[in-house]
Amino acid sequence: MLYHLCDWLFKGNRNYFYGDEWWRAIAAVLVAFAIVWALGPRVIRKLVRLKIGDRPEFDHATLNRMMQGKENTPTMGGILIVVAVAVTVLLLANLKDFYVTLGLFCLVWLAILGGVDDWLKLTANRRAGTRDGLRMWEKLIFQVALGVMLALFIYRFGELNAEKARWLDAAAQYRPNYNVLNIPFYKHPVTTLSVPVFALIAVVVIAGTSNAVNLTDGMDGLASGCMVLTSFAFMVLTIVIGNEKWARQLDFRDIEGAGELGVFCGAVLGACLGFLWFNAYPAQVFMGDTGALPLGGLMGYIAIVTRLELWLLIVGGVFVIEAVSVLLQIFHYKTTGRRLFRCAPLHHHYHLGGLSETQVVMRFWLLATVFAAFALATIKLR
Repeated sequence: MLYHLCDWLFKGNRNYFYGDEWWRAIAAVLVAFAIVWALGPRVIRKLVRLKIGDRPEFDHATLNRMMQGKENTPTMGGILIVVAVAVTVLLLANLKDFYVTLGLFCLVWLAILGGVDDWLKLTANRRAGTRDGLRMWEKLIFQVALGVMLALFIYRFGELNAEKARWLDAAAQYRPNYNVLNIPFYKHPVTTLSVPVFALIAVVVIAGTSNAVNLTDGMDGLASGCMVLTSFAFMVLTIVIGNEKWARQLDFRDIEGAGELGVFCGAVLGACLGFLWFNAYPAQVFMGDTGALPLGGLMGYIAIVTRLELWLLIVGGVFVIEAVSVLLQIFHYKTTGRRLFRCAPLHHHYHLGGLSETQVVMRFWLLATVFAAFALATIKLR
């Protein structure tokens, strides 16, 4: 809204500060942080009054004893992040941008899905016969549906942009082409994708990332701190991809409108920083599925728009490791009858190995920093 107010006041002359994605992305960090920081105490008190408290339960007696201190800590705090991101984007982003509209749709869709799952989990002991949250296949149905819808819209919008570029620009071959796959360390697209393959990639990325962040959200400040670093890296990448000059200098194909997603990333960064204020050890609130699913899904969506799906594997390396540890644990147990790790996801393995919770979290943050820095370095190593 502020973007469009400035656009009206300055008669569309975007040489002023409001037209710069970098400036608005940094402003989004500050605005989102302020919103979460200001609303946090009130929301936490409200969650406490509603008795929306966590009940950590694991298939490991020792870990259950170690986590007893977290019982009744209010969860569903992810509503703070979702509200802060949505309000900040509405204030500072160009709402006429197609990718911004789709991003808001993705955020709300997954926030509702996560909220329903949290509510069912948290009310399981209050009402007889209520099950413990949504089943995995039920969540996957909505995640797959979202991935397919976003893929079709993104693919078709990319085709329309390419057609328009061919009419307006003789150098149209350098314009965005969405039916390609980019890989790190190589500066040319390696293959052309059909619509079904593009949709499959979108489904895997969105469902996989949202669930991976959800699995990581098991210790005070772990998921929110790692998401700060992931969103920072993608804030840089999206603004580069959205800028024709910078993109061509770095051998990327510029994607018109992608720079606005830098404001989205800035909002996520600021909201997670603000949430970390209350979520750092000892946590006053947990984000729950209400926050974890939309955060992960939003990063997946941004990676799909910018055609940086494989960069997401590097930037979100901690989330990948956590998700893979769960899959390995399940596979190993089913094939051998024994556990590969003391407990999965991986952060619990190290906690049970003698490291304190803060030691585990800090070391995972350091890993996330290395992954983010390496991912940014690869944009030049191509």
